[in-house]
Amino acid sequence: MIVLSFIPVAGPIIAGFIAGIIADRGPITGLWAGFCSGIVGGVLAFLFLTILGGFIGGLIGGFVGSIIGGSILLGFLYYAVLGLAGGVLGGLVRRAK
Repeated sequence: MIVLSFIPVAGPIIAGFIAGIIADRGPITGLWAGFCSGIVGGVLAFLFLTILGGFIGGLIGGFVGSIIGGSILLGFLYYAVLGLAGGVLGGLVRRAK
């Protein structure tokens, strides 16, 4: 999720799709796998931006990184819902095989 989350809309769906395929137990398990990958992706993006801001700009950069990362953390539902949708699709594809 962290790698693909920077691609708008399609990235979280693709990451959830991959998580759903890896889960290998159908659409419900794919749903949970995609949802969890979305939450983890949001949290990791927050941590990455905060740490990167601290390295680049010191205290002020860390504060700005925290604000930007916090907006992503608050918007983790975006990642979670799109990951959930992709997870269900991945679970359906995996079950069809």
